[in-house]
Amino acid sequence: MSAYPLLETIDDPGQLRRLDRRGLAQLAAELRAFIVDSVAATGGHLSSNLGTVELTIALHYAFDTPDDKLIWDVGHQTYGHKILTGRREGMRRLRQKGGIAGFPRREESEYDTFGTAHSSTSISAALGMAVAARRRGAMERVVAVIGDGAMTAGMAFEALNNVKQSGANVIVVLNDNDMSISENVGALNNYLAKLMSGRFYAATKKTAERVLSVAPPMMELAKRFEEHAKGMLTPSTLFEEFGFNYTGPIDGHNLDVLIETLQNIKRLEGPQFLHVVTRKGRGYKLAEDDPIGYHGPGKFDPGIGIVKAKPAPDARPRPTYTQVFGEWLCDMARADERLMAITPAMREGSGLVRFSQEFPERYFDVGIAEQHAVTFAAGLAVEGLKPVVAIYSTFLQRAYDQLVHDVALQGLPVVFALDRAGLVGADGPTHHGAFDHSFLRCIPNLVVMAPADENECRQMLYTAFQHEGPAAVRYPRGTGPGVEVQVAMKALPLGRGEVRREGKRVAILAFGSMLKPALEAGAELNATVANMRFVKPIDRELAYRLAAGHELVVTVEENVVMGGAGSAVAEALAADGIAVPVLALGLPDRFVEHGDHAQLLADCGLDAPGIARAIRERLDKTGRRPGMAAA
Repeated sequence: MSAYPLLETIDDPGQLRRLDRRGLAQLAAELRAFIVDSVAATGGHLSSNLGTVELTIALHYAFDTPDDKLIWDVGHQTYGHKILTGRREGMRRLRQKGGIAGFPRREESEYDTFGTAHSSTSISAALGMAVAARRRGAMERVVAVIGDGAMTAGMAFEALNNVKQSGANVIVVLNDNDMSISENVGALNNYLAKLMSGRFYAATKKTAERVLSVAPPMMELAKRFEEHAKGMLTPSTLFEEFGFNYTGPIDGHNLDVLIETLQNIKRLEGPQFLHVVTRKGRGYKLAEDDPIGYHGPGKFDPGIGIVKAKPAPDARPRPTYTQVFGEWLCDMARADERLMAITPAMREGSGLVRFSQEFPERYFDVGIAEQHAVTFAAGLAVEGLKPVVAIYSTFLQRAYDQLVHDVALQGLPVVFALDRAGLVGADGPTHHGAFDHSFLRCIPNLVVMAPADENECRQMLYTAFQHEGPAAVRYPRGTGPGVEVQVAMKALPLGRGEVRREGKRVAILAFGSMLKPALEAGAELNATVANMRFVKPIDRELAYRLAAGHELVVTVEENVVMGGAGSAVAEALAADGIAVPVLALGLPDRFVEHGDHAQLLADCGLDAPGIARAIRERLDKTGRRPGMAAA
């Protein structure tokens, strides 16, 4: 007998809407169990998806999707949405090469109406889609589902601020999973939410406004009374000031309340705001007790939970680059009390947990506010402090103007620790750090470093901290080649690389994580291999010397080729009048999909065999191979 008898009858929301509402509780239980089993088998986001099971069912039940549009902010909570929209079997290959993505993708399904993964974009997109629908004369409703964390970002409030002006029929559902409601208060709020979302309340309010408008003093008194009364009954009137009709908070796990409230809101004109309270990890006790630990687990046994793998007795521990950064940060903070650490809501992901515990007064989690994080760091630096901004490469894109205008233009000593540089694997194109070489090296005053191993990462972080200007150290996700990390810290000579292997005819200039496969390819081809270390300033002297003594210069980087470190080498050689062929290897001019990291690198030709193959093909075109005499 199937473990999911009702769920297996649902291949699209139309079938869901034909179910008797009395059967939806069973559907929710099966959907929740299916999500746990699926994530346990593949890895992925768990806590957030368990918290939105009932909300997902209610949204598809109350709205006529896909004609009505659902936009999921961030999108890591959309597994239930994917399962109910015909992708149940696809969950077996979630986030794997050729499988379905972990985030909404427009090309994947007509129900994924807007691609998301970075936070706080949903309200802006929903507002644009609602205005477009009104312009077409369409009756469709547009719903943005946004979490309380994403509401901390300025972009969300920029969109809210534009709603009143637009007057569009947009619905915002705030998924608040950082607040609990006791049974008594919850029951009262649920009743009031139903009342205030109903047509009777809206019609009565409009009638009263028409009557009182003839007596302005009475109208003002009534408005003040309504705001005061509603302020006592609901958490805030903030969203009504933005032009929304506010409803809530309601229990986000009560299907009857959710559906009735959503159906009422659907009938109302103008912007609507529904405040829903949920609990991350709902229904799976291990995730309820540790929602952070089960935020994005790898594969695990659902009956046991996450079990940390025990290293082999004779195995030397291999720290991740994130752990190397976290250790360095604490060590540097002990040595220099000016150090301040800043993260835009990525304490765990960026390796700041220990620092936040040991140096709480020097730790600043600014929420999902990358722009603010960078300018806040600039303010600290102006006053003589030494800020370190720990941020993913892909998220620094959101603060580019602040990086240029507020930090680099003023030459301020801010350290940017860029985690997840290069390809990140299963999270895919929205999270790959594929562009930072290109968008950083064009900024004046900025030093950009790329460590080839764990110890070099520590030393580069120290180098960046000692530098009297802005500096970025970009390092990949996961572990490095296994080089022992030295406790002692020593600043590296600025803009100086090193030759790691002497060979003939071909010089491979490797940046960061590409040194290891470059050395392997170099050994196969008997090529010279250099660890360039600095993307900016580029080591022009080393590039000149290698170009002068070799027939082909090859650059290798885990960044897009266009405008990257290879371009920096080519520009430097051209400026110095060196006419030598340059083969630039890196990520292609397309968005690389999700999948296993090693496989993705191989697909891009950035593993050792791929590098060697590309060099041979270039030499074949010139009629030469390594070891052949020059014509």
